[in-house]
Amino acid sequence: MKIETKYHGHIEIEEKDIWHFEKGIPGFEDEMQFTVLSFEGNNIFYVLQSVQTPSLGLIISNPFSFFKEYEIKLDDAVTHALSLKKPEDSMLYVILTVREPFNDSTANLQAPLIFNLSNKKAKQVILNHYSRKQPIATAAVKE
Repeated sequence: MKIETKYHGHIEIEEKDIWHFEKGIPGFEDEMQFTVLSFEGNNIFYVLQSVQTPSLGLIISNPFSFFKEYEIKLDDAVTHALSLKKPEDSMLYVILTVREPFNDSTANLQAPLIFNLSNKKAKQVILNHYSRKQPIATAAVKE
């Protein structure tokens, strides 16, 4: 299927590349299908691109690239909703707010995105003990 994207122009994706957010993402409840796109030559930042809305492309990153002490515990409701059987079947990202200058950019550690690699289901969860605007400039980037 061909889609138009915010950062990559028109691209071709396959059904296996689509992640299904059953209830959308808070603020984008009608957006239920996304794909994760990489930037050439970059293994830290990605785009969570809506399949339906070209202008909706969120910059995401693995939080452990910046915050090695970051920990989450998923409750039973989340693992059930995602049909997640074991942690190694999951992938975790956080949404970034990219600002100019880049040193002012932040990561939303309070609402990570959990992806089930085995069934392509995904969900954003809320963790009240983390910040929505954690500066990434002060974090050490792990290569």
